Parts: sequence; C-alpha cells; structure tokens
Amino acid sequence: MIKCTYCGNNAELVTGERIYPHRPDLYALSFWLCAPCDAYVGCHKKGANVPAIGESDGTLPLGSLANAELRMWRQAAHSVLDPIWKSKQMGRRDVYRKLAKHLGIRYRLCHISLFGIDRCQKAIEFLKKEFPAS
Repeated sequence: MIKCTYCGNNAELVTGERIYPHRPDLYALSFWLCAPCDAYVGCHKKGANVPAIGESDGTLPLGSLANAELRMWRQAAHSVLDPIWKSKQMGRRDVYRKLAKHLGIRYRLCHISLFGIDRCQKAIEFLKKEFPAS
C-alpha cells in the first residue's frame, strides 16, 4: 500500500482509464491514486527488472505521488533534461550522474519522478546553465 504524502490516506491502485480517460492507449497501465488530492504516480510494468528490487509485479511505483503542481514542475524538469540526452549531447545516465553530483544526492535517487518542487527547480536551473544550447 502507498500512503499519500499530502493527506496521509492510502492511495488506491487504479488503471490508466481512471487517470487518463481520454487516452485508451494508457488504459492497461497501473497507477497509484489519491483521489482527494488528485495525486498519482504510474507503476513499473509487470515483469520489468527494477534495480535493487528485482522483477516488478506491476504495482511498484515509478516514483512518488504527485499533485497537479508537482506534476507541472516534473514535466518542466523533463522538458529541460530530456533534450540533452535525446540529442546525444550526453548519455541519459551521464546527465543524471552530473545532476546527482550537483544536487548532492546519490545517483540511484536522482530521478525526476522522486523530486519535489524545490529539487525540480534546482535541477532546471542547473541544467539550463550547464547545457545552454539544449
């Protein structure tokens, strides 16, 4: 069971049909949802190999629950980070390693799906300075 970091209630395991009713392509995916907070997070697909954990049963969260404001900041961070590695300017792992070092966190904990608003803002600021052409 996943607890909501906003209200403390248990989150509910739902399908993508509940989160994204306009996206039939996401209906089969699993999500943890706290409906009162409109906070949710996707799950690793069933059978996915998750480092340090093993094979996912399909209910393992990809990160932490995020409300609308946090989702907006995470999307903003991805919009700065993703073009860097997608352009082959630097590999994805290398970008995350560099970001982890800057943020003073362990590489395995350096993923936008685990970031709060403050860390997203720091990541955006650093990445824009470090990779101005991206």
